[in-house]
Amino acid sequence: MNRPLRHIAIFCGLLVLGLLLRVNWLQHVDRQELAQHKHNDRVRFERFATPRGDIIVGGKAITGSKETESRDYAFRRTYKDGPMYAPVTGYASQSRGTSLLERTYDSILSGQDDRFAFRHAKDVLTGQPRRGGDVITTIDAKAQKAAYKGLTDLGARGAVVALDPSTGKVLSLVSTPSYNPEVFAGISFKESDRFTALEKKKGKPLANRPLRETYPPGSTFKILTAAAALEHGVVTDVDARTDAVSPYPLPLSSNKIGSEAGDAVCSKASMKTAMQYSCNNVFLDAAAELGEDRMRETAEKFGFNEDVYADEFGDMLATKSLYPPKLDKPGTALTGMGQGSLTSTPMQMAMVTAALANDGKLMQPYIVDELRGPDLSTLEKNEPMEMSQAVSPETAKKVQEMMEHTAKEGSAQRALIDGVTVGGKTGTAQRGVNVRDEVPYGWFVSYGKKDDGRSVAVAVFIDPTDMDISRSDISGGRLGAPIAKSVMQAVLGD
Repeated sequence: MNRPLRHIAIFCGLLVLGLLLRVNWLQHVDRQELAQHKHNDRVRFERFATPRGDIIVGGKAITGSKETESRDYAFRRTYKDGPMYAPVTGYASQSRGTSLLERTYDSILSGQDDRFAFRHAKDVLTGQPRRGGDVITTIDAKAQKAAYKGLTDLGARGAVVALDPSTGKVLSLVSTPSYNPEVFAGISFKESDRFTALEKKKGKPLANRPLRETYPPGSTFKILTAAAALEHGVVTDVDARTDAVSPYPLPLSSNKIGSEAGDAVCSKASMKTAMQYSCNNVFLDAAAELGEDRMRETAEKFGFNEDVYADEFGDMLATKSLYPPKLDKPGTALTGMGQGSLTSTPMQMAMVTAALANDGKLMQPYIVDELRGPDLSTLEKNEPMEMSQAVSPETAKKVQEMMEHTAKEGSAQRALIDGVTVGGKTGTAQRGVNVRDEVPYGWFVSYGKKDDGRSVAVAVFIDPTDMDISRSDISGGRLGAPIAKSVMQAVLGD
């Protein structure tokens, strides 16, 4: 072979080698990315070619599949009580893709998971249609219904999260106003327009408020401030009078902060009395004395400044709740009453409440109990997992004592349930720069315990923007406590 032909042969060989390398790279390295690409129509066709597996609540399917007349999209998703469960299921739309559990477990639900390969091969031989697996949730159907009814009866934008303190199971996850994922489950232009209309709607029905929205937690954060003060020895006796005067002079500032209960009740009150009447001064003073480092340390042990999933991975990630860095003295003091630059999701405040109810032990929240194959075999089973020992059992029990006193004698009385030990804390959170021009948020957190060991922790968030209500009637105790009570009754009722 002469020299020019040899060069051409080598060049062609390198081209073939490069082609083989590229093909293998696409098949093995880029495979997952290409399979999930939003413009890969073949994957979308495959997703809806057969009946989709179901999302299960309380042993019953809250999703389904309906045959269509389309050649490419043979089945479309259906939902039972779609608006009530939308913050849990998300959507599986032929035109809009998937979200939340529908997205996280798409390979299971669509039947494309590698673990189904043998079964699918068997189905081909026997002529059986392919079917996806099922996702078994931890949601309590009665608690979900109670939470959704409570918020919709108010006509409020809001959220409810209920957790099992001892395991971290998510028992309720509700957001209002909500949407029905079924109305845009298809591929038509009309359904696509419905999704666009929901995106533009003033009440933000597509927002997942329990997981994805953050707000100042207001006075509900006082239970964490109390825990920090007790854990670090700033307060040793919850019944002893303090030196915190009311109105409270904010450090390095000419501003003085009062309390709704009045100066006579709150000035130099004990921490238990301060929680009972939600006196700001005692918690402002406790946070100022603790300092930003110790306050942040405690907040982070409860999950602040950390990624929190309502599941092990995937699209159930909650927005970070923030205890911000580099706070000055007045900013640190303000966090003691849940204001300033502090932000929290409803999920985070439910976690704080659950950890205190669980003697200081914070459990990882999870919303999926089990994954099952098409033959009902168990693919995965989730188990409770500890996130941290946020505070000592002794500290947690002292905070429980104060929260239970607040439920019996203070602002959380509307949450009391016969035969159940209830602890609670109200919250009203100011927002915006001109607080007098903006309606405040309403919060309520509580836990309920029965003698048989069952327990539940609840966080209720209410944004009264769309409500016909006077500013003076906006309070967590008035609006949120009855909802928390109904959720606790649903979980703990016989």
